[in-house]
Amino acid sequence: MVKGYGQSRIGLDHHGFVDCGEIHWNLPAAELYEQALRNQEAQLANNGAIVCRTGKFTGRSPNDKFFVDEPGSHEQIAWGKSNRPMSEAHFNALLEHFLRHCRGRRLYVRDMFAGADESSRLPIRVITELAWHNLFASQLFIRPAPGSTTGHEPKFTVISVPSCQADPSLHGTNSKSFIVAHMGKRMVLIGGTSYAGEIKKSIFTVMNYMLPTQGVLSMHCSANVGRAGDVALFFGLSGTGKTTLSADSERRLIGDDEHGWSDHGVFNIEGGCYAKCIRLSPQLEPQIYKAIRFGAVLENVAMDEATRMIDYHSSQYTENTRAAYPLEHIEDAVLPSVGGHPRNIVFLTCDAFGVLPPIAKLSQHHAMYHFLSGYTAKIAGTEAGVTEPQATFSACFSAPFIPLAAERYATMLGEKLTRHRVDCWLVNTGWSGGGVGVGDRISLRYTRALVSAALAGRLNGVPTTPDPVFGIMVPQRCPDVPTELLTPRSTWSDPIAYDSRARHLAELFSRNFQSFRNVSAAVAAAGPQVGAPVRA
Repeated sequence: MVKGYGQSRIGLDHHGFVDCGEIHWNLPAAELYEQALRNQEAQLANNGAIVCRTGKFTGRSPNDKFFVDEPGSHEQIAWGKSNRPMSEAHFNALLEHFLRHCRGRRLYVRDMFAGADESSRLPIRVITELAWHNLFASQLFIRPAPGSTTGHEPKFTVISVPSCQADPSLHGTNSKSFIVAHMGKRMVLIGGTSYAGEIKKSIFTVMNYMLPTQGVLSMHCSANVGRAGDVALFFGLSGTGKTTLSADSERRLIGDDEHGWSDHGVFNIEGGCYAKCIRLSPQLEPQIYKAIRFGAVLENVAMDEATRMIDYHSSQYTENTRAAYPLEHIEDAVLPSVGGHPRNIVFLTCDAFGVLPPIAKLSQHHAMYHFLSGYTAKIAGTEAGVTEPQATFSACFSAPFIPLAAERYATMLGEKLTRHRVDCWLVNTGWSGGGVGVGDRISLRYTRALVSAALAGRLNGVPTTPDPVFGIMVPQRCPDVPTELLTPRSTWSDPIAYDSRARHLAELFSRNFQSFRNVSAAVAAAGPQVGAPVRA
């Protein structure tokens, strides 16, 4: 039985499905709410959002992600830890098992686009077992105009059926869960996990494979634009402030996570936002807070069962609580979500060692070096005896999602920086005056002031001092920011301890960068000087 609206002439038989149960096409948000509540997949919160649990998996499963090793993509994919191969024989067995599992099951189909720039957008289809997953996809990707989907021809399809589990001995997986992309068949299969972020990141991975072949740099970053039309990009790993800092009442949001940079300018790959909402505050993040209303999906967020009040401060289920909502929920967002070439790029890091300056200007070679490094340092976990921060390096700030060699993306970035004369900044949203347990987290108020000054050009012409270890140029002053905060060593009560920490971090950078072999000597030389004397 087929229900819904705008059914494409390309049916599910195109993907190999036979004898399905009810098939729901392109349902509106209100009807997906009804389905999710009726199926007992979700609960309704007092703010109008639905609240869903993802069970065992409250984040991505990187060890369960595979690319099928097939002739069309074999030479393109940079095989390794993030891009594990699966044989075609194993995939074919998994696909047969997957389709057999779906017989008689209710499915939800959503036809959409990835990419706001019509010249490089990708028609996609998302098929889900769960109604709330279909709503999630509807809010995260770009929705076609009502009534325009009958002629939709998907060029890539993601199929998510959490109840389908793999047999590692038969299917070549690491566990019962799997996220498998076949670039030749233009298909991603997801099973054994209910974490909806796998759907979103599967399409991002696909775009990271396809866009560079069109001369478009795909990027894991947020983007906004000022009143004068000046576009800014914000790169950063989870927890560095990418979503928070791009949601600025003085600037219009283009997108919060995934973008392309073409010869025309930047564009959002998505049509919505997927914001972390642990400790979400209406005072500090008013745009995000107000965006969570009817149509939004809350993932693993705690809720009082009696009052249906949301508790954003609770980590009862996970620290990785999430909210998915359409871009239209952000006041004054840019729609369609396209902009010109960026004037500024900000690399965000949360340095828990307390070594890096709150802000520094980067040369092109420094920018390429730090782009390839993709550094942040997370707070140590709760395991007994573990007190040191944990350094994380993720190439291009998106290592799990880049199928091609990281150097390819970095080369494209360097070319665009030169062509469009972009200013690049490194901003540390982490610690000052010492690492975790000694120093203090840099105030969000100061970080906002530093970023605002950089984007407004108020740091242009300000005298700078090169960091003695990292070589990046540190402004000597900034409006509304204490001058002493700008030079990390001067904020430590024990400068010798700072020197030791700085050298340690430099060694971590140097060790990580040894994996990049196809970079110019100038980019390699832009790294920190291990063993260099440190002076204030």
